[in-house]
Amino acid sequence: MEIQNLIEKILYNVEKVIIGKREVTKNILKGMMAGGHILIEDVPGVGKTTLVKALAKTLDLTYSRIQFTPDLLPSDITGISIYNQKEMKFEFKKGPVFSNIVLADEINRTSPKTQSALLEVMEEAQISEGVNTYILDKPFFVLATENPIEYEGTYVLPEAQLDRFIMKISIGYPDRYSEEKILEIYSKEQPMEELSAVASGEDIKVMQQAVRDTMVHKEINSYIVNIAEATRKSEFLNIGISTRAALSLLKIAQAEAVINGRNYVIPEDVKSNAVRVLSHRLTLSSEARANDYLNESIIEEILKHVEVPRI
Repeated sequence: MEIQNLIEKILYNVEKVIIGKREVTKNILKGMMAGGHILIEDVPGVGKTTLVKALAKTLDLTYSRIQFTPDLLPSDITGISIYNQKEMKFEFKKGPVFSNIVLADEINRTSPKTQSALLEVMEEAQISEGVNTYILDKPFFVLATENPIEYEGTYVLPEAQLDRFIMKISIGYPDRYSEEKILEIYSKEQPMEELSAVASGEDIKVMQQAVRDTMVHKEINSYIVNIAEATRKSEFLNIGISTRAALSLLKIAQAEAVINGRNYVIPEDVKSNAVRVLSHRLTLSSEARANDYLNESIIEEILKHVEVPRI
């Protein structure tokens, strides 16, 4: 019950800044509880950056923002060694990635070479520079925003990097009531400036441990593997999901169970999150592209044909 109260406090606090997007915030929190990184894709101006800032302040975590541009270098992200003439040795100057929450803003506006600088960081929470390895403080999350690929000046993210995001979500436009409320509130004040922390990094670690302790029946594991195998055999996909993706789906299902007050996973925890966790990892076949199929619709179709276990 204590964790449910904490989750409710976090969601309520973020709602002071991001109005009408409770489910979106819950999905991001779910990903953080599962220990993963989140990709947020949507058109400019719907609150992607503001949402990440609000979460960082709510959780009292260190926060840094990296604006991805075509001329951004890998060292601008991770840091660089500079020769100290006085000490007669190289010193490593840490980059903005050394924070609990890193906002990779408009990540698909820079080259794949620079994007790949995040691969080791996202997978192992460390930076290798020369013979030295620097471990990042935990909890550590990369929350990346991207504009739809059809927007001018965007690059396709490398498949290896996409696979490291535990889920991809979209914020979407607010409903009419929420948008009117946003205009009313923001015309008089700046809610972000008044936002205070209601949880800490230690609270996040407790929530992550609760996710790891959530029981998973072997039938649930078999269900996830069946979904994975179906993507690999699909005629509409050149590349199905990886083992990392299957594990991500399991972790998100465990987080879903915790958010709903259970210490065990049910099939619906898997099914309700499959599209968000898997769709961005797929590579469509030429036949699928010719028929204008979407990654999301292919996952939904696969879910219809994979037998759901009775637990």
